[in-house]
Amino acid sequence: MRPWYARLGGRPLLDGLNALAEEAGVRTASGRAVRFVPPAADDAYYEIKLFESGCVQTRPDSLHDLFNALAWLAFPRTKARINATHAAQIPLEQGRRGRLRDLLTIFDEGGAVVSAPPALWEMLKEFKWKELFWERRADVLRSMKVHVLGHAVLEQALEPRPGITCKALFIDPARDADEQAAQWLGQLPAGASPRLLAPLPVFGYPGWLRDSERADFYDDERWFRTLQRGNTASGA
Repeated sequence: MRPWYARLGGRPLLDGLNALAEEAGVRTASGRAVRFVPPAADDAYYEIKLFESGCVQTRPDSLHDLFNALAWLAFPRTKARINATHAAQIPLEQGRRGRLRDLLTIFDEGGAVVSAPPALWEMLKEFKWKELFWERRADVLRSMKVHVLGHAVLEQALEPRPGITCKALFIDPARDADEQAAQWLGQLPAGASPRLLAPLPVFGYPGWLRDSERADFYDDERWFRTLQRGNTASGA
């Protein structure tokens, strides 16, 4: 998202975001041009209105909303798929959010897309944090890329701490990250569980916190928990 943020320059936030969205041709899955607008009153049908109008309610003074807008610019197909699935599911739920929309919300707020060789994926899915981030750190730095799109995590990351955790899906490094994430989300059945996403203590990535330069950092089970058998996540 960094290049999109840099291109905002000194313009008023909504004007800058809308100019970039128009230039990039960002659209909802319904074909509506995405526009960032001042917020209205709280609405239980926010996602349906966004799907029908393309209007993303954005508070000009909110970092949370800024990161959400940047996610629309950087991951337009993924964000459009999340919105379209919410809009399709809401009328079916009779006022009670289902597990699929739980997954979508968790990924929207805290998601990351990870590309890495299969051996590193398996360590992540098995919660082998020290083996992954310390013993194999050269491999991680060389071949594991983490694209964070969850706007709540990005806001939290302004004050980095070890406990910040993403929910990750795994992609092929040879293909476009946005395309693959959108495709995976579009294939989920109605009963899909958030447990399909793999927990990722993102500040364990080598170099992202100063503490990651110590081996014993990865022994702290407050941040790097061990796997409870039967809880492994499948990812994409």
